[in-house]
Amino acid sequence: MDVNKTRVSFKPGTMLYPLPAVMVSCGDSPEKHNIITIAWTGIVNSNPPMCYISVRKSRHSHALIKEAGGFVINLTTVKLAHATDWCGVRSGRDYGKFKEMKLTAIPAEQVKAPMIAESPMNLECKIHSITELGSHDMFLAEIVAVHGDPHYMDNEKGEFLLAASELLTYAHGKYYSVAKKQGKFGYSVEGTKRKKKK
Repeated sequence: MDVNKTRVSFKPGTMLYPLPAVMVSCGDSPEKHNIITIAWTGIVNSNPPMCYISVRKSRHSHALIKEAGGFVINLTTVKLAHATDWCGVRSGRDYGKFKEMKLTAIPAEQVKAPMIAESPMNLECKIHSITELGSHDMFLAEIVAVHGDPHYMDNEKGEFLLAASELLTYAHGKYYSVAKKQGKFGYSVEGTKRKKKK
């Protein structure tokens, strides 16, 4: 089969979408507190729980994150879309982002960086290592604490209703809300498992 007749080819690029659009808060003191919007992020390990963010050396937050040895990943929502974008295109060298976007900095438990109170979920991260990759440096980190907004907690079921917050994603320069649920982990074999048990 001729691949040119069945596919449209692109030059190698960052076409793995969608990605989470997150606001990463950093800075080890109130006068240094800053927010950088990141899409190059993800989970890399389960035990211990680990993640990464990739940041350009030229970004103001790069030095703040490296200096403090940690950061907080704050998940974003449709309501936070404007602030998410603004914090990604404005520099902390010129603006106090918490003040400009009317966001609330609250203390984290395990890292020096603040958390964003308006986020539905905050992941405290301690840097494990830094890898220079080219355009970006990758901060590999251990997730040392997780905090959720109780507004999205179903106390009867003991579940955190993260989807109800209308999480924000990023794809090819645009923001999207998370679509409705299509299934759950393992749903494709649930019937098979029941039959085997009989």
